[in-house]
Amino acid sequence: MKYLIWDFDGTLGYREGGMWTLTLLEIVQRAMPELDITPEQLRELLRGYPWHTPERAHPELDTADAWWSALDPVFTHALTSIGVPEELTGEMVKEFRPLYTDLSRWRLFPDTLPVLEELSATGWRHVVLTNHVPELPAIIDHLDLSPLVAALFNSAQTGYEKPHPQAFRNVLEWAVEPKAVWMIGDNPKADVAGAEALGIPAILVRTSHPDARYCCAELSQVPQIVQKDSCPSN
Repeated sequence: MKYLIWDFDGTLGYREGGMWTLTLLEIVQRAMPELDITPEQLRELLRGYPWHTPERAHPELDTADAWWSALDPVFTHALTSIGVPEELTGEMVKEFRPLYTDLSRWRLFPDTLPVLEELSATGWRHVVLTNHVPELPAIIDHLDLSPLVAALFNSAQTGYEKPHPQAFRNVLEWAVEPKAVWMIGDNPKADVAGAEALGIPAILVRTSHPDARYCCAELSQVPQIVQKDSCPSN
């Protein structure tokens, strides 16, 4: 079998209205429009997500509630640091999860489905390997991506964040007689370097980096690369 391992955010799909920083900023501006805070200022305060320490596994966060609860101190610290009164922070933190996971906010890039369908037709099986929220399966279902995805490996369920080697090993252990395996993602460290450390060739998409051997501005370029240069995974 031939397998393509795909990142999700920034590769296959995205959240309309922004990711973590802009979601929290939306909550702040709605509750305290008078507070003058920029995305850059808020972004600097949002440190402590699981993927900020990918070398540390977190199997103990094995339920959606436990996973999100572990992030509450990150949001609380950011809010208090920008001057949100303590009596408001609790309610604002509670708003984050439903707003961020609102299915109506999530989109696929226009080239995602056509490219995955083209590759499926030539014998490739698609796997999603991503650092994401526990609600990702529902997001993928909502986007009609599920019929094309043979397996989903999400850090919120596995406890391993890319580029942790075990995140990639989980996929390789699942794959049946892999004759060729590629990783495709938009992060040069988590996706490309993480995969290549285990001998998996990787394609950097929607961006560029001097250390990336394969780069694509659009997913439409991926089929040509994998069909031409496919090689077995180590």
